[in-house]
Amino acid sequence: MLRSAVFLLIASLCFGVTPFALAEVKPHGLFSDNMLLQREIPINVWGTAANDEKVTVAINDQTVSTVAKDGKWLVQLKPLTAGGPTTLTITGSNTIELKNVLIGDVWICSGQSNMEMTLNNCATGPADVKQSTNAKLRLYNVPRHGKPEPQDDVVGTWSECNPQTTPNFSGVAYYFGRALQAKLDVPIGLINTNVGGTPAEAWTSQQALEAEPATAVYLKRRHSDLYNAMIHPLQNYGIRGAIWYQGESNAGEAYLYRKLFPTMITNWRAAWKQGDFPFLFVQLAPYEKIVDAPGPSRWAELREAQLLTAQNLPKTGMAVITDVGDEKDIHPKRKQPAGERLALAARAIAYGEKIEYSGPVYQSMSVDGANAVIKFTHLGQGLKSEGDQLTGFTIAGEDKAFHNARAKIEGDTVVVSSPDVAKPVAVRYGWNQYPVVNLWNKDGLPATPFRTDDFLGVTQPKTK
Repeated sequence: MLRSAVFLLIASLCFGVTPFALAEVKPHGLFSDNMLLQREIPINVWGTAANDEKVTVAINDQTVSTVAKDGKWLVQLKPLTAGGPTTLTITGSNTIELKNVLIGDVWICSGQSNMEMTLNNCATGPADVKQSTNAKLRLYNVPRHGKPEPQDDVVGTWSECNPQTTPNFSGVAYYFGRALQAKLDVPIGLINTNVGGTPAEAWTSQQALEAEPATAVYLKRRHSDLYNAMIHPLQNYGIRGAIWYQGESNAGEAYLYRKLFPTMITNWRAAWKQGDFPFLFVQLAPYEKIVDAPGPSRWAELREAQLLTAQNLPKTGMAVITDVGDEKDIHPKRKQPAGERLALAARAIAYGEKIEYSGPVYQSMSVDGANAVIKFTHLGQGLKSEGDQLTGFTIAGEDKAFHNARAKIEGDTVVVSSPDVAKPVAVRYGWNQYPVVNLWNKDGLPATPFRTDDFLGVTQPKTK
């Protein structure tokens, strides 16, 4: 060891270089064998090296060089079309060859425990794992941890999709990627970054929370730690969009989620500097004891906050899963419908396909005598009931007391009434922790729960 140190010192004196010039070039943790790069946009490649060291990156017929400053370097490649496999080479004092690289579409897959649930634990997961070999589907797991300050790097590797790599990967993300890749026939990359039991403020930067008066309350609590460690390090990497499954941990403050959730999405979009990239999410599934009587519901108000986000923020879409809940399990095991409905939304919102991607969504209410007439958007091929009679509707008069209602489909509307309500003023649908509902469109997608009123909710602060 002493001889090596002496040799290094002599070399530095003789050739006019410092020992630090021999530091190895290292790419960011998102760059590895089997990785997938975003097609059709400029591609950032970055990492660390000794100060003033020349770094060269080459792929296909492109070669770009830069000089490291403050121990960091970044080059930008011109857009590439979908394809591969190919090799990306990084050269400095050392040479790194990243092999089996594909060009396609990259999706961030984030949220809490229902996004975290592994494919092996899903209803048909073990069988799907056995059939999961797909060289055009690439997977990356971000280590689960938080940090008080924004981080620059992550530790992980890309892998091909196969029975060895899918068992512990997100089930929702896998079903989404599988459906999308099969339909588009281009390579798809999935970056799995999620932690169970986490609120949305943990996935939002401190600066974004500070900038929105309604969300500044979160600065006194646990906030931003997962954003710092699991989102911030990803933001130079080109993506096509994001999918999200979260909300359970924010149900107690569902009214505030109306501000928090759009703030988080806007925060991510600003950080990636790719404009309003598609952001698609899953509405909360039914959960907790089934009750027949109408009443207040935290989860219904959270679902409403999610619906409002989909309606008010551009290039967002929501997958409704009222048909796959579990009364006794907050983690319903049927994750395939969630993933595939997210893929439908992606095909429409991200890729511009002229398809119906949503179930019926409340549009307006009119009153005809004792009847409330409800109109919808996203009718698709028309309304239908998954059962002999429509369920899940309640109706209220001027006293604001809701009663279970009769509902029937008439053309493109639903007519709602009750013998207990002579003059309707409000209708609700699926307004429960566990909604028992069956309104769909003929395209095979369930209607989202909704309410026509703006009565004070259980999570809404009371005004003086």
